[in-house]
Amino acid sequence: MLYRFTLSAGLLVCLFSSISAAQADSAWHVYRERFVNAEGRVIDTGNHNISHSEGQGWGMMLAQHYNDQKTFDQIWRWTRRHLNRPDVSLFSWRYDPRDIPAVRDRNNATDGDLFIAWALYLAAERWDNANYASASKSIRSAILENLTYEVAGFQVLLPGIEGFRRNEGADLNLSYWFIPALQDFAEIEPNESWDRLINDGVKLLDQARFGAYLLPTDWVQITQQGELSPATNWAPRFSFDAVRIPLYFVWGGREEASGLGSIKAFWDDPVHQPAPAWVDVVSDERAEYPISRGVDAIRAYVSGETLPSSTPQQQDDYFSATLLMLVHMAEDMH
Repeated sequence: MLYRFTLSAGLLVCLFSSISAAQADSAWHVYRERFVNAEGRVIDTGNHNISHSEGQGWGMMLAQHYNDQKTFDQIWRWTRRHLNRPDVSLFSWRYDPRDIPAVRDRNNATDGDLFIAWALYLAAERWDNANYASASKSIRSAILENLTYEVAGFQVLLPGIEGFRRNEGADLNLSYWFIPALQDFAEIEPNESWDRLINDGVKLLDQARFGAYLLPTDWVQITQQGELSPATNWAPRFSFDAVRIPLYFVWGGREEASGLGSIKAFWDDPVHQPAPAWVDVVSDERAEYPISRGVDAIRAYVSGETLPSSTPQQQDDYFSATLLMLVHMAEDMH
C-alpha cells in the first residue's frame, strides 16, 4: 500500500509539472500573438504601437526562455535590420512606424542593449549557437567601451551614448541596472567592470531615496561630488521606469539594497490602496489610477507572495503584460 501511495504522489508531481508547463506555453502563445508581429517587431500597444530596443530585447529574452527559437530569430533579425547602429554594436532606441524615417533618433538605450546582449548569451547556451555568442560579446564590449563612466567614485551606466554625461556629473536611470545580465557577464568576463557596476548600483539605490517614502525617481542626477537628487530634466516621480528596479535587483539576488524596502512600503501603504501608478516625490501628487497587473506582479514577487497567472489578460497592454511575463521568468530561473 505504501508503494502504491508513493507512486501516486510521483504521478501527481508529474501531472502538476505538466499543467504548469502547459500554462506557461499558453501564456507565451498569447503574448506572442498579441505583441510580436510576423516580422519580429515587438509592438508597444500602450504607446502608439511603436517599438524600441527595450521591447526587442525583452521579446528575445522571453522567446529564449520559452524555447521558441523561430520567434527569437525573427525578433533578432528585425532588430538588426531596423535598429542596428552602423558605427558601434549598439541599437537605436526607438522605431515609430508613423515617422519617415521610422528611426529618427540614432541614440541607444543602454537597458535595451543589455537585454539584447543577455538574451543572445542565454540563447547561445540553450541552442549551442556560436553566432549568438559572438553577437552578445560584441554588444557587451560596446557597452563597456561607450556606456560605463566613473563619477564621484561610482562606476555607472550611462543611459545612452549621447546626452547624459555632463561636466558637473551625469543623469542616471537606476532601472537600467539589469542585475541578472550584469551578474552573468561578470562571471564570464571577471576582469571587466561588471561586478563593480553591480555593487555601485546597489550603493546608488541605497542613496537615491527621496520624498516622504524615500523612493528612487525614474531619473537621478549625480554630481562630481557624489550628491544625488531627482534629475532636473524629468518629473521627479517614482514611476514607470523605477517600478522595475525591485524586479531586477531581487531577480539578481541583491535583496539587501535598503531602497527596496522603501518601495515595498510605498506599494503596501494601507492609506493608499490600491497603490497608485506613480507618485511625485516632491509634491506627493499621485496618479489617479492604480499600478498595472504587471507592476502588481512585481510587488507580489519581491514580497514573496503568490504570483498571478502568467497569461496576459485583455486589459493588459504591452508594458503590463511584459512585466507579468518577466516576473514569471524570474521565478522560473530561481
